[in-house]
Amino acid sequence: MINFDAFIGHLRYEKRSSANTVSAYEGDLRQFAEYIEKILGVTELEKVTAGDIRTWILTLLEDDKLSARSVNRKMSALRDFYRFELKAGRVKHNPMDGIQGPKFREKLPEYVEQKDMEKLFSVELFGDNFEGRRDRLILELFYATGMRLSELLNIKRLDLDLYNSSVKVLGKRNKERIIPFGNRMRELLTKYLEYYVENIAPENENFYIFVAANGRQLYPKAVYRIVRKYLDMVTTIDKRSPHVIRHTFATHMLNRGADLNAIKEILGHSSLAATQVYTHNSMEQLKSIYKQAHPRA
Repeated sequence: MINFDAFIGHLRYEKRSSANTVSAYEGDLRQFAEYIEKILGVTELEKVTAGDIRTWILTLLEDDKLSARSVNRKMSALRDFYRFELKAGRVKHNPMDGIQGPKFREKLPEYVEQKDMEKLFSVELFGDNFEGRRDRLILELFYATGMRLSELLNIKRLDLDLYNSSVKVLGKRNKERIIPFGNRMRELLTKYLEYYVENIAPENENFYIFVAANGRQLYPKAVYRIVRKYLDMVTTIDKRSPHVIRHTFATHMLNRGADLNAIKEILGHSSLAATQVYTHNSMEQLKSIYKQAHPRA
């Protein structure tokens, strides 16, 4: 029986990978183990061949009809696992060497048009009760900072520095970063916190900013529903999620001349390559403007 416990522990405690990454890797590896043991009859890691892995990949693509992106993620999990086992001396060869993943066409990140975001915040779509104030602040903060869903959910009062107009968040691999925001956001946060203290809970540095009416921390699905509810009112794009507002933040910043490295730092990307995908959206806008404006376009 193939055992992944040491590798999963390595991801969780040494690499300090996010809970989502650990869960995804563990699921991918167990799916692989189940296939080679039940279908191919291979029960020892050392006996797995490159041919076995290619067969599994073809099964994923043809029988399970997974996308190339999903298959590549599973291969990444397997590749990292074999490197770990090789370093630990539990295998003598890496059957992943030389195996290429299926190619896929990179989709450009979807984003909300600037006029639609302006419509979202200019029209009175939000109520004046606690939920309405909270929902507006959630959308405003996503758009003002480009932060991730998990980062927003875990903001506590002590993470906010209203004097310096910034917020501290805990990103992937438990990396802290400081994100600046403008005067508008500072005013919104100040008013929200005043209402929060008067109607939800007394002043406490350790309270979560985004909670339900009963004072309990919001959970991810609740925020997904909030974001989708309001984006449904202003846009018809296919994806209407917190991550789309993150894409929107980056695209609008780039379109208005922000430095790519600055956007990288604000988003918390580990490499510039992850941020460069937004330059494609910017180029599409430039092409559109060129076609409209140039007499011989």
